[in-house]
Amino acid sequence: MISILAQERLLGATLGAAFTGGIVFYQRRGIHRSLRECDSTSYEPIEIFPGNASLDLAHAWNKTVDLTLGQVVKFLSSRGW
Repeated sequence: MISILAQERLLGATLGAAFTGGIVFYQRRGIHRSLRECDSTSYEPIEIFPGNASLDLAHAWNKTVDLTLGQVVKFLSSRGW
């Protein structure tokens, strides 16, 4: 027979898992219900950055990453990674 402490821990884990599962189920049901109510024809994508600004941002991001991690890549390449 397992100890009282182990039984309490098992009971707590079971109740916690059931409670968490209930919350997740309730939230997923709400999400699916709201998606069903949403009219798919009324959706219009919103441009956060107008024109080529998103391309400029992507280029700046890639350049920054290359400058920041370039030395690490060179070091790992020289080590055979």
